[in-house]
Amino acid sequence: MHLLTVPLLLLALLSSVHGANFTNPLRSRDGSDPFIVWDGAVGSGYYYLLTTTWNDVRLTRATTLEGLKRGETRVVWTDTSPSRCCNVWAPEIHRIDGTWYIYYSAGNKQNLDGQRSHVLKGGTTTWSNYTYAAQLTPDWGIDGTVLRVAGREYFVWSCFPRPNLQSLCIAAMASAVALEGATRVLSEPTLAWERVGNPVNEGAAAMYHGNKTFLAYSGSYCWTDSYQLGLLTYKGAGDPLLASSWVKTGPVFSSANGNFGTGHNGFFASPDGTEIWNVYHATTARTGACDGNRYTAAKRVNWNADGSPDFGKADTIGTVLAGPSGE
Repeated sequence: MHLLTVPLLLLALLSSVHGANFTNPLRSRDGSDPFIVWDGAVGSGYYYLLTTTWNDVRLTRATTLEGLKRGETRVVWTDTSPSRCCNVWAPEIHRIDGTWYIYYSAGNKQNLDGQRSHVLKGGTTTWSNYTYAAQLTPDWGIDGTVLRVAGREYFVWSCFPRPNLQSLCIAAMASAVALEGATRVLSEPTLAWERVGNPVNEGAAAMYHGNKTFLAYSGSYCWTDSYQLGLLTYKGAGDPLLASSWVKTGPVFSSANGNFGTGHNGFFASPDGTEIWNVYHATTARTGACDGNRYTAAKRVNWNADGSPDFGKADTIGTVLAGPSGE
Protein backbone atom coordinates (compact mmCIF):
# COMPACT_ATOMS: atom_id res chain seq x y z
CA MET A 1 0.00 0.00 0.00
CA HIS A 2 1.33 3.42 -0.91
CA LEU A 3 1.69 5.72 2.10
CA LEU A 4 -0.32 8.44 0.36
CA THR A 5 -3.39 6.20 0.39
CA VAL A 6 -3.53 6.13 4.23
CA PRO A 7 -4.91 9.68 4.64
CA LEU A 8 -7.42 8.96 1.89
CA LEU A 9 -8.60 5.83 3.71
CA LEU A 10 -8.94 7.75 6.97
CA LEU A 11 -10.92 10.44 5.19
CA ALA A 12 -13.21 7.81 3.69
CA LEU A 13 -13.76 6.22 7.12
CA LEU A 14 -14.54 9.57 8.73
CA SER A 15 -16.97 10.52 5.98
CA SER A 16 -18.80 7.21 6.47
CA VAL A 17 -19.26 7.93 10.18
CA HIS A 18 -20.78 11.39 9.78
CA GLY A 19 -23.31 12.56 7.25
CA ALA A 20 -23.30 15.66 5.11
CA ASN A 21 -22.85 18.93 6.99
CA PHE A 22 -25.96 20.93 7.72
CA THR A 23 -27.03 24.11 9.48
CA ASN A 24 -30.13 24.91 11.48
CA PRO A 25 -32.87 25.86 10.89
CA LEU A 26 -34.12 23.08 8.66
CA ARG A 27 -37.39 24.98 8.20
CA SER A 28 -37.38 28.71 8.89
CA ARG A 29 -41.11 29.39 9.09
CA ASP A 30 -44.03 27.15 10.06
CA GLY A 31 -41.39 24.90 11.56
CA SER A 32 -43.19 24.28 14.84
CA ASP A 33 -44.02 20.85 16.31
CA PRO A 34 -41.55 19.03 14.02
CA PHE A 35 -41.39 15.29 13.50
CA ILE A 36 -38.89 13.35 11.35
CA VAL A 37 -38.54 9.71 10.37
CA TRP A 38 -35.92 8.01 8.22
CA ASP A 39 -37.38 5.32 5.98
CA GLY A 40 -35.32 3.10 3.73
CA ALA A 41 -31.91 1.52 3.50
CA VAL A 42 -28.65 3.43 3.82
CA GLY A 43 -28.02 5.10 0.48
CA SER A 44 -31.55 4.70 -0.83
CA GLY A 45 -33.87 6.07 1.84
CA TYR A 46 -35.27 9.47 2.78
CA TYR A 47 -35.90 11.66 5.77
CA TYR A 48 -39.56 12.67 6.02
CA LEU A 49 -40.36 15.92 7.83
CA LEU A 50 -43.73 17.10 9.11
CA THR A 51 -44.47 20.38 10.92
CA THR A 52 -47.51 22.43 11.86
CA THR A 53 -48.72 24.27 8.75
CA TRP A 54 -52.09 25.21 10.34
CA ASN A 55 -54.10 24.39 7.19
CA ASP A 56 -53.09 20.91 6.01
CA VAL A 57 -50.82 17.91 6.53
CA ARG A 58 -47.77 17.76 4.29
CA LEU A 59 -44.63 15.68 3.95
CA THR A 60 -41.22 16.89 2.86
CA ARG A 61 -38.55 14.36 1.94
CA ALA A 62 -34.82 14.49 1.24
CA THR A 63 -31.78 12.22 1.49
CA THR A 64 -29.95 14.57 3.92
CA LEU A 65 -31.01 16.90 6.72
CA GLU A 66 -29.64 19.86 4.75
CA GLY A 67 -31.70 18.74 1.79
CA LEU A 68 -34.95 19.08 3.76
CA LYS A 69 -34.67 22.85 3.32
CA ARG A 70 -35.57 22.46 -0.35
CA GLY A 71 -36.87 18.89 -0.37
CA GLU A 72 -39.75 17.50 -2.38
CA THR A 73 -43.03 18.39 -0.64
CA ARG A 74 -46.55 17.12 -1.10
CA VAL A 75 -49.79 17.88 0.71
CA VAL A 76 -51.19 14.53 1.85
CA TRP A 77 -54.37 15.79 3.53
CA THR A 78 -56.74 18.73 3.63
CA ASP A 79 -60.21 18.61 5.14
CA THR A 80 -63.44 20.50 4.59
CA SER A 81 -65.39 18.91 7.45
CA PRO A 82 -66.31 21.84 9.76
CA SER A 83 -65.32 19.97 12.92
CA ARG A 84 -61.76 19.26 11.73
CA CYS A 85 -61.08 21.68 8.91
CA CYS A 86 -58.74 24.02 10.67
CA ASN A 87 -55.98 24.66 13.21
CA VAL A 88 -54.14 21.60 11.94
CA TRP A 89 -51.30 20.97 14.40
CA ALA A 90 -48.47 18.62 15.24
CA PRO A 91 -48.62 15.86 12.62
CA GLU A 92 -46.57 12.72 13.31
CA ILE A 93 -46.02 9.65 11.15
CA HIS A 94 -45.74 6.13 12.59
CA ARG A 95 -45.58 2.65 11.06
CA ILE A 96 -47.81 0.08 12.76
CA ASP A 97 -48.07 -3.50 11.49
CA GLY A 98 -46.45 -2.53 8.19
CA THR A 99 -48.76 0.42 7.43
CA TRP A 100 -47.99 4.12 7.83
CA TYR A 101 -50.36 6.34 9.84
CA ILE A 102 -50.31 10.09 10.45
CA TYR A 103 -51.61 11.39 13.79
CA TYR A 104 -52.50 15.07 14.05
CA SER A 105 -54.68 17.61 15.87
CA ALA A 106 -57.42 19.69 14.25
CA GLY A 107 -60.69 21.45 15.01
CA ASN A 108 -63.05 24.15 13.81
CA LYS A 109 -62.13 27.66 12.67
CA GLN A 110 -64.14 29.55 15.29
CA ASN A 111 -61.99 28.76 18.33
CA LEU A 112 -59.64 26.16 19.77
CA ASP A 113 -62.24 24.40 21.93
CA GLY A 114 -62.87 21.84 19.20
CA GLN A 115 -59.32 20.52 18.97
CA ARG A 116 -59.23 16.73 18.82
CA SER A 117 -56.66 14.10 17.85
CA HIS A 118 -57.22 12.40 14.49
CA VAL A 119 -55.51 9.74 12.39
CA LEU A 120 -54.94 9.23 8.65
CA LYS A 121 -54.25 5.81 7.16
CA GLY A 122 -51.61 5.44 4.48
CA GLY A 123 -50.03 2.43 2.83
CA THR A 124 -46.89 0.34 3.00
CA THR A 125 -44.65 3.23 1.91
CA THR A 126 -44.24 6.60 3.57
CA TRP A 127 -45.04 8.46 0.35
CA SER A 128 -48.41 6.66 0.03
CA ASN A 129 -51.77 8.34 -0.37
CA TYR A 130 -53.60 8.91 2.93
CA THR A 131 -57.28 8.75 3.82
CA TYR A 132 -59.11 9.88 6.91
CA ALA A 133 -59.44 7.00 9.39
CA ALA A 134 -60.79 8.20 12.74
CA GLN A 135 -61.04 10.71 15.57
CA LEU A 136 -59.17 9.27 18.52
CA THR A 137 -59.99 11.57 21.45
CA PRO A 138 -63.63 12.29 22.35
CA ASP A 139 -62.70 15.38 24.34
CA TRP A 140 -60.18 18.18 23.81
CA GLY A 141 -56.85 16.61 22.90
CA ILE A 142 -53.76 17.67 20.97
CA ASP A 143 -50.19 16.54 20.22
CA GLY A 144 -50.93 12.83 20.04
CA THR A 145 -48.08 10.34 19.72
CA VAL A 146 -47.58 6.57 19.75
CA LEU A 147 -45.68 4.89 22.60
CA ARG A 148 -44.54 1.26 22.48
CA VAL A 149 -43.97 -0.68 25.70
CA ALA A 150 -43.66 -4.47 26.05
CA GLY A 151 -44.85 -5.15 22.55
CA ARG A 152 -48.00 -3.05 22.47
CA GLU A 153 -48.96 0.48 21.51
CA TYR A 154 -50.31 3.29 23.67
CA PHE A 155 -51.55 6.71 22.63
CA VAL A 156 -50.28 9.72 24.59
CA TRP A 157 -51.74 13.20 24.13
CA SER A 158 -52.17 16.54 25.85
CA CYS A 159 -55.48 16.87 27.68
CA PHE A 160 -57.41 18.77 30.35
CA PRO A 161 -58.40 16.20 33.01
CA ARG A 162 -58.95 19.17 35.32
CA PRO A 163 -59.69 22.80 34.43
CA ASN A 164 -56.64 24.97 33.70
CA LEU A 165 -54.22 22.06 34.11
CA GLN A 166 -52.99 20.95 30.69
CA SER A 167 -51.57 17.47 31.26
CA LEU A 168 -50.52 14.27 29.49
CA CYS A 169 -53.14 11.55 29.07
CA ILE A 170 -52.55 7.96 27.98
CA ALA A 171 -54.73 5.10 26.75
CA ALA A 172 -54.06 1.67 25.27
CA MET A 173 -54.57 1.31 21.52
CA ALA A 174 -56.95 -1.39 20.32
CA SER A 175 -55.59 -0.78 16.83
CA ALA A 176 -53.77 1.96 14.94
CA VAL A 177 -57.06 3.83 14.61
CA ALA A 178 -58.88 3.13 17.90
CA LEU A 179 -58.29 3.39 21.64
CA GLU A 180 -59.51 0.98 24.29
CA GLY A 181 -59.98 0.95 28.02
CA ALA A 182 -59.77 3.82 30.46
CA THR A 183 -57.93 7.05 29.86
CA ARG A 184 -55.34 7.75 32.56
CA VAL A 185 -53.41 10.87 33.49
CA LEU A 186 -49.71 10.19 32.97
CA SER A 187 -48.21 13.55 33.99
CA GLU A 188 -49.51 16.82 35.41
CA PRO A 189 -47.59 20.12 35.45
CA THR A 190 -46.86 20.19 39.17
CA LEU A 191 -43.25 21.43 39.12
CA ALA A 192 -42.30 25.11 39.01
CA TRP A 193 -40.52 24.85 35.64
CA GLU A 194 -43.70 23.36 34.07
CA ARG A 195 -45.95 26.21 35.20
CA VAL A 196 -44.41 29.40 33.77
CA GLY A 197 -47.12 31.43 32.04
CA ASN A 198 -49.59 28.55 32.32
CA PRO A 199 -49.30 25.01 33.76
CA VAL A 200 -48.63 22.90 30.65
CA ASN A 201 -47.55 19.38 29.71
CA GLU A 202 -47.76 18.72 25.95
CA GLY A 203 -45.90 17.48 22.89
CA ALA A 204 -44.87 14.02 24.13
CA ALA A 205 -42.32 12.06 22.07
CA ALA A 206 -41.10 8.51 22.69
CA MET A 207 -37.47 7.41 22.55
CA TYR A 208 -35.96 3.94 23.03
CA HIS A 209 -32.31 3.23 23.85
CA GLY A 210 -30.41 0.51 25.68
CA ASN A 211 -33.56 -1.34 26.83
CA LYS A 212 -34.88 1.90 28.29
CA THR A 213 -38.05 3.74 27.30
CA PHE A 214 -38.31 7.52 27.54
CA LEU A 215 -41.03 10.09 26.91
CA ALA A 216 -39.88 13.65 26.38
CA TYR A 217 -42.52 16.35 26.71
CA SER A 218 -42.80 20.14 26.79
CA GLY A 219 -43.58 22.13 29.92
CA SER A 220 -44.76 25.73 30.49
CA TYR A 221 -46.55 28.08 28.10
CA CYS A 222 -45.15 28.46 24.59
CA TRP A 223 -45.43 32.27 24.77
CA THR A 224 -42.56 32.23 27.28
CA ASP A 225 -38.84 31.48 27.02
CA SER A 226 -39.40 28.83 29.70
CA TYR A 227 -41.08 26.48 27.23
CA GLN A 228 -38.67 23.53 27.47
CA LEU A 229 -38.33 19.76 27.59
CA GLY A 230 -38.83 17.41 30.50
CA LEU A 231 -38.42 13.65 30.56
CA LEU A 232 -40.43 10.67 31.77
CA THR A 233 -38.42 7.46 32.15
CA TYR A 234 -40.24 4.13 32.35
CA LYS A 235 -39.09 2.14 35.38
CA GLY A 236 -38.94 -1.04 33.32
CA ALA A 237 -41.82 -2.72 35.13
CA GLY A 238 -45.38 -1.89 36.05
CA ASP A 239 -48.39 -0.75 34.07
CA PRO A 240 -47.33 1.93 31.51
CA LEU A 241 -50.75 3.54 32.01
CA LEU A 242 -49.86 4.48 35.59
CA ALA A 243 -47.88 7.58 36.46
CA SER A 244 -46.22 5.59 39.24
CA SER A 245 -44.46 3.47 36.58
CA TRP A 246 -42.52 6.52 35.37
CA VAL A 247 -39.89 8.86 36.83
CA LYS A 248 -40.08 12.54 35.94
CA THR A 249 -36.93 14.65 35.54
CA GLY A 250 -36.23 18.03 34.03
CA PRO A 251 -35.87 20.39 32.53
CA VAL A 252 -33.49 18.57 30.18
CA PHE A 253 -33.39 20.95 27.17
CA SER A 254 -33.94 24.68 27.58
CA SER A 255 -33.48 28.03 25.82
CA ALA A 256 -29.84 28.58 24.88
CA ASN A 257 -27.57 30.36 22.41
CA GLY A 258 -30.30 32.61 21.03
CA ASN A 259 -32.84 29.79 20.67
CA PHE A 260 -35.89 30.46 22.87
CA GLY A 261 -38.74 28.11 23.72
CA THR A 262 -36.85 24.98 22.67
CA GLY A 263 -39.65 22.44 22.81
CA HIS A 264 -42.24 20.19 21.18
CA ASN A 265 -39.68 17.76 19.85
CA GLY A 266 -39.50 14.42 18.12
CA PHE A 267 -36.83 11.75 17.83
CA PHE A 268 -35.47 10.01 14.75
CA ALA A 269 -32.76 7.47 14.00
CA SER A 270 -29.78 8.09 11.74
CA PRO A 271 -29.91 6.24 8.41
CA ASP A 272 -27.58 3.50 9.73
CA GLY A 273 -29.53 3.22 12.99
CA THR A 274 -26.55 3.97 15.27
CA GLU A 275 -27.66 7.43 16.47
CA ILE A 276 -30.77 9.08 17.88
CA TRP A 277 -31.45 12.69 16.96
CA ASN A 278 -33.67 15.29 18.59
CA VAL A 279 -35.71 17.51 16.26
CA TYR A 280 -37.30 20.48 18.02
CA HIS A 281 -38.68 23.93 17.42
CA ALA A 282 -37.52 27.28 18.77
CA THR A 283 -37.80 30.98 18.08
CA THR A 284 -35.52 34.00 18.12
CA ALA A 285 -38.17 35.92 20.11
CA ARG A 286 -37.06 36.26 23.74
CA THR A 287 -40.70 36.10 24.84
CA GLY A 288 -41.21 32.74 23.16
CA ALA A 289 -43.78 32.06 20.44
CA CYS A 290 -46.80 29.91 19.70
CA ASP A 291 -47.13 30.88 16.03
CA GLY A 292 -45.55 30.29 12.64
CA ASN A 293 -42.38 32.19 13.54
CA ARG A 294 -40.98 29.06 15.17
CA TYR A 295 -38.32 27.18 13.22
CA THR A 296 -37.20 23.55 13.03
CA ALA A 297 -33.76 22.49 14.29
CA ALA A 298 -32.00 19.19 14.99
CA LYS A 299 -29.25 17.96 17.32
CA ARG A 300 -27.77 14.53 18.05
CA VAL A 301 -28.59 12.98 21.44
CA ASN A 302 -25.63 11.79 23.54
CA TRP A 303 -25.73 9.35 26.44
CA ASN A 304 -24.63 9.47 30.05
CA ALA A 305 -22.91 6.59 31.84
CA ASP A 306 -26.16 5.64 33.60
CA GLY A 307 -27.98 5.28 30.28
CA SER A 308 -29.90 8.55 30.51
CA PRO A 309 -29.95 10.91 27.52
CA ASP A 310 -27.81 14.03 27.33
CA PHE A 311 -29.58 16.55 25.10
CA GLY A 312 -26.86 19.17 25.37
CA LYS A 313 -27.78 22.71 24.37
CA ALA A 314 -29.35 24.11 21.23
CA ASP A 315 -26.64 25.30 18.84
CA THR A 316 -26.43 28.88 17.63
CA ILE A 317 -28.36 29.25 14.40
CA GLY A 318 -26.06 28.86 11.41
CA THR A 319 -23.50 26.64 13.19
CA VAL A 320 -22.15 24.03 10.77
CA LEU A 321 -22.91 20.56 12.17
CA ALA A 322 -22.03 17.05 11.00
CA GLY A 323 -25.13 15.22 9.84
CA PRO A 324 -26.43 11.85 11.01
CA SER A 325 -24.34 8.73 10.51
CA GLY A 326 -25.02 6.84 7.31
CA GLU A 327 -26.14 9.73 5.13
